[in-house]
Amino acid sequence: MDNATVVVSGTKLADEIGSNRSEVWRLVQQLRTLGVEITGHPATGYQLKAVPDLLLPDMLAPFLKGTIFSQDIHHYYKIGSTNTEAMNSASAGAPEGSVFVAEEQTAGRGRGANQWDSAPSAGIYCSVVLRPALPPSESLILSLAAGLAVHAAVQQVHSRISPDLKWPNDLLLEGKKFCGILTEMNAEVTRVHHLVIGIGINVNQASFPVDLQPIATSLRLVSGREWSRVELCAALLKSLDREYGDLLHKPGAHESILKRFQERSSSSRGRQVRVEENAELEGVTEGLDPRGFLQVRTSRGLRTVLSGTIRLK
Repeated sequence: MDNATVVVSGTKLADEIGSNRSEVWRLVQQLRTLGVEITGHPATGYQLKAVPDLLLPDMLAPFLKGTIFSQDIHHYYKIGSTNTEAMNSASAGAPEGSVFVAEEQTAGRGRGANQWDSAPSAGIYCSVVLRPALPPSESLILSLAAGLAVHAAVQQVHSRISPDLKWPNDLLLEGKKFCGILTEMNAEVTRVHHLVIGIGINVNQASFPVDLQPIATSLRLVSGREWSRVELCAALLKSLDREYGDLLHKPGAHESILKRFQERSSSSRGRQVRVEENAELEGVTEGLDPRGFLQVRTSRGLRTVLSGTIRLK
């Protein structure tokens, strides 16, 4: 990256990293298998053909100055789950604002037992560690705030793309899911020890497995162009930093999150839904209550949905 426009000899690269030319060749080959475009060979030297759209700390950090996410960014080419890694690191003392991003997940997780399809270097697979001075009951508000942060980031990069928020943790485009949010925490009754927000965004996928095609889409499929994942991920983390800071320090932020979520959600009010974990619960949505839970008007009266997969009918 420091010499992206010129050919760099294997000897120079070896000296830079304190190794030898054969090790440089091995590492170059490894980078190539991970999708980094490098031309050349040991006899001629190496050149970075294109600046890779990789979510590297050196690429993200300059955009994140002044946020809580600028100091502790961990990047993985392949990992089981960024949320699992973030939760384990938080338990071991990782500071607030730690970011875990991966090019590929082999065991990406969604709500419940669901898996998240994580194609290599096509999406954003990102988890952050937060240590809010809030009761566990506020974790839902943080999840809704994360949805608003994704919405704002997408609009910042492409103003004509307007995602639809679906309670509690999905974002849709043209009725199909392109983003999911998974919030996990370690808490006592009255306080949160640490909380991890995991965000998976389908960015540049050109296609999906057959079983996902009816329900999944990507920003590329909807917009007709490739997106810079670095630009979008930086915009997301800046927006999340702003939402989080407001929630902790700004009066009325809780109510603002509820109001803006409902304004950006076509399904939070006036939509016929079925709640899957409660097979009998069907009705019409009537907005969010003051805690952020979905209210549904059923044949038996107004019910509050505390959790569950919401199916739009």
